[in-house]
Amino acid sequence: MKPSRFQYVRPQSIPEAVMALQRHNSKVLAGGQSLTPLLSMRLASPDVLVDINGLTELSGIELRGSELWIGAIARHQEVLTHVLVQTHVPLIQQALAYVAHPVIRNRGTSVGSIAHADPAGELTAVAALLGARIHVSAQQGPREILAADFFVGPLESSLQHGELVTGVSFPVLDATWGSSCQEVARRHGDYALAGVCALVQVLDGQIMAARIAIFSVAGTPLVIDVIDVHEDHEKLNLKVQALIDPDTDIHATADYRRQLVKTLVVQALTEARVHAELRQS
Repeated sequence: MKPSRFQYVRPQSIPEAVMALQRHNSKVLAGGQSLTPLLSMRLASPDVLVDINGLTELSGIELRGSELWIGAIARHQEVLTHVLVQTHVPLIQQALAYVAHPVIRNRGTSVGSIAHADPAGELTAVAALLGARIHVSAQQGPREILAADFFVGPLESSLQHGELVTGVSFPVLDATWGSSCQEVARRHGDYALAGVCALVQVLDGQIMAARIAIFSVAGTPLVIDVIDVHEDHEKLNLKVQALIDPDTDIHATADYRRQLVKTLVVQALTEARVHAELRQS
């Protein structure tokens, strides 16, 4: 199939992009790796397609105070190989290693993946776990949305009509923090049947904080503080299982997803602790 007819707009500034997005049934085009297949299958039929790839102010990766800012058109591959990401928020790169394939990562955008709000998306879970801030431009001016308030359902965010995501800020993690992303998919690069991101803080050999984000088992990522049960795998599993309610579909049963989560939580927490210790050595 081919996309339905639409008007193509390539704005020269953020205000111009926001103005174009005020039109009825408008969509943003950045990397296009999620949107283009939907257009081709006519699962999305926008009247206006607003291409933001010419807005150079939305590119790049930089430190802004105690946060790492990633622009809306920074490609996955750039984020995956950038030294600032590796040094300050390694969880992003750990998650990106599971995202799609090189040809897609060369074009797809990390911020676009977050804006897409796919509950099976690795970066959706990373943003939720880290408490990232999503930067938005609107006619009324700029605003920020915490990740906890941004994801409201499957492929659904709290963005309002006409708003443009310009970037995402992630808090910088010092060397006491370790991280990990673990998932199981039918093939590498496919969406996860279940996945877990973990953050562990280690100070003087003791675990001071531990929390996880579970993805692909609910409509939004599930962020759980597990510091109280991290040393007892049975209690850890009971706490996690009480909070998840995975679906059965053509790819996996709910019981299989529960078993995956049980295993992945332990793997992610263990690797995150090792990562913290290595960062301090």
